[in-house]
This record gives sequence, structure tokens and C-alpha cells, in this order.
Amino acid sequence: MRITEDTTFGPDVVAFLEAHVAQMRSLSPPESKHALDLDGLRRPGIAFWTALDEEGALLGCGALARIGPGHAELKSMRTDPARRRGGVATALLTHIVTEARPRGHRRLSLETGSAPFFAPARALYAKHGFVPCPPFGSYRPDPHSTFMTLDLDGAGG
Repeated sequence: MRITEDTTFGPDVVAFLEAHVAQMRSLSPPESKHALDLDGLRRPGIAFWTALDEEGALLGCGALARIGPGHAELKSMRTDPARRRGGVATALLTHIVTEARPRGHRRLSLETGSAPFFAPARALYAKHGFVPCPPFGSYRPDPHSTFMTLDLDGAGG
């Protein structure tokens, strides 16, 4: 697997992200859907990575959005449904956390769903040191959302 920062958003990435946004819309009420669309991922202050297999097929993606001094939000984490439970999300998460430090981030936060569908994501984040936290940035309390954070200064690695 090769993970690279992607700024081109080729057709495969566009289709992958459209599927992600469509799935999030099907799972969460409109006011609780916070997935970034393609335009959102192209904004300044956002870094986006793709994970590719040996043949160049897209396996997954993830992004980091700067939300304040030393603070970034993990966004748009997605694994190809056919490749789930194969280590793609773990590799992407590890890579993004590693990339966050030299970019000056000391804290990473995220919002994910609270429904059972999102339980594997919440477990992955908890396994990597993310802990529950109150809403951050422009988020407000929402029964459909779970908020988590990771202190990079105390995370080791």
C-alpha cells in the first residue's frame, strides 16, 4: 500500500468521495452530516491523502483540516467497502497522525457518527488514543455525533 498526499482529485477519487458523501447522507440527518464534499476538500488549510494498492487502485482516503493554532480536524476517512478490515484505515490514520506533527498540529479532533454503523470507526480511533471530547470548532452538541480528540504531545510515537 502506498499513501500519498493528493492534490489532483482524479476521476477515481471524485467518484470515491461522491460515494462517501452519499453514504453519509443516507445514514445521518442533513443537519448532522459533516462529511466534506470535493469543494470542501479543496479549501486552503486542508491536506488530503489517498491510499493505493500495488496496481494503483484507490483503497481509501483521509484529510486533515486546520481549525486553529496547533489544532486540526481529521476529515473524510473512508475505506473502500470491499477492502474493510484489511488495515487500510489503520495505515491511513497512522500516516495522517504522523504527518500532523511536522505541520505544527499538537491536537487532532474528529467528529463521527454515534449510530451502530460508526462503531468500527469509533473503536479504531479509540485504539489509537483518541478520547471522547465536547464539540469543538463550529460543532454543537448533537445526538447523532461523537466527538473525539488526541493530544499529539502526549500520544507518543
